[in-house]
Amino acid sequence: MVTDAHTTAFQSTDADTIGTYLSDAYGAGMQVRSSEQRPLLRHRRTHTTGFDVDAIAQSATLDFQGEPLPTVVIVATSTARLHRTSGDSDRRYGPGEICLGAYPGLPFTCTWSPGELTTCVLDPAALAHVAAPAPGRHTPLIRFTSLDPLSPAAAAHWRHTHSYVTELLTNSEAAASPLLVATAAHLIATVTLTTFANTALTDPTIEDRHDATPTTLRRAIAYIDENAARDVTVADIAAAANISLRALQLVFRRHRDTTPMAYLRRVRLDHAHHTLATADPGATTVAAVAARWGFTTPRRFAALYRGAYGVPPARTLRDTP
Repeated sequence: MVTDAHTTAFQSTDADTIGTYLSDAYGAGMQVRSSEQRPLLRHRRTHTTGFDVDAIAQSATLDFQGEPLPTVVIVATSTARLHRTSGDSDRRYGPGEICLGAYPGLPFTCTWSPGELTTCVLDPAALAHVAAPAPGRHTPLIRFTSLDPLSPAAAAHWRHTHSYVTELLTNSEAAASPLLVATAAHLIATVTLTTFANTALTDPTIEDRHDATPTTLRRAIAYIDENAARDVTVADIAAAANISLRALQLVFRRHRDTTPMAYLRRVRLDHAHHTLATADPGATTVAAVAARWGFTTPRRFAALYRGAYGVPPARTLRDTP
């Protein structure tokens, strides 16, 4: 269960110290050579269970030789340029591009020109949880088959999601909400799986279609209704309904013309509506109620609320008897 987010910072002008720090930060040995005698590197990490978001800036050209990474590292360049090799991939990246740091289980080399970039470090377990198969079955290891995004649109969507999640984690009120932070972890894991080619199965099988029945839908809905206040993932819902993740998506699409998470969002919206309608306007805020029920930004919450109830949430709170 995700409980909090916290930030650490590092700065050094010694290449050996930088190499030791980055080896510890990314869990893999790295040898670093610098084009300058005293390269300045600044590293800021926001950490929470399941993933980290890092902002890094440095003043020299750094050459890395890295051992296999135990995590999935997504690199997004800001002003820096990279030349990265891993396995059969030998690519150069300019400002504004994204890529995976290395193939799973393979070493990598990288030349990083002066400038800024960000990294997102994902625990493989977070990816496996998002792509979990039917309950009781072995979860296969997810392997990425390309280090580059599937398309420019997919890359843009990943960057947008990364910015959104980073902003969320740096908001002290949002970062203190376990439900919001957990939602961020699931979101970044999901968008990573849809951005880079990988071995996770996505199409429903014959068994999935057979399992997508009104009975399994009722089990899924009952679980959502009873656990809306908890950190609920699509994998949790599928397990409660005793079907695969693909069957769960199919049954909601077939019988409700929606998705499991969209249904969960509507249930939470109804709870938020009840909270606003019965709360003391002097003791709570719309933002606090939105965060309590897993809505990551007040603006998005207000738009959903107005669409569902025809009035802004602030009016419901203000008009509370």
